[in-house]
Amino acid sequence: MTRSPHAARLAAFSAAALALSGCGGDAEDTEGASAGDGAQPRGSYDIDARTGETSARHTDGDGTTTTMRSGEKVPVALPAGFAVYPGASVTNNTRVEQADGLLVLLNLESDATPQEMVSYYRNQAEAAGITSLESGPVTMIGGEGADGTSFSFTATRQDAVTEAQLSIGRGLE
Repeated sequence: MTRSPHAARLAAFSAAALALSGCGGDAEDTEGASAGDGAQPRGSYDIDARTGETSARHTDGDGTTTTMRSGEKVPVALPAGFAVYPGASVTNNTRVEQADGLLVLLNLESDATPQEMVSYYRNQAEAAGITSLESGPVTMIGGEGADGTSFSFTATRQDAVTEAQLSIGRGLE
């Protein structure tokens, strides 16, 4: 199976852009600052040429800072009660943090079937109080808990490999 690292990065960047775009602030807040006017930059963005890891930091007008790290080697730290599927390989990990808020987006590959992986994550989601749904031609479950935790898991199978994406978020504005 051919895996597209570009597609994984694009998905991660899209998720991070959505998360960072919700950080508040207007276009005027981040535009028009020049080195001579004393304005401080509100954010930074960096790609490590050696590892390919991407990191970003943004502080909005009220001082709320949002950080993002994305890459294959970013350490995986899922919320309590969730774990990487046994034997799965993490092909990309995007982590967005804002105050008490967190979004984790994992891309996984496994020899397991989509149904096996969905069952594994359904059990974890239900134990976390998340109501799950199943829909569409792609094997997918998703839902939201009473505490605002959002959860989605999708899996597709091609040849002998299942490609999956796990997203868990809570508290991002």
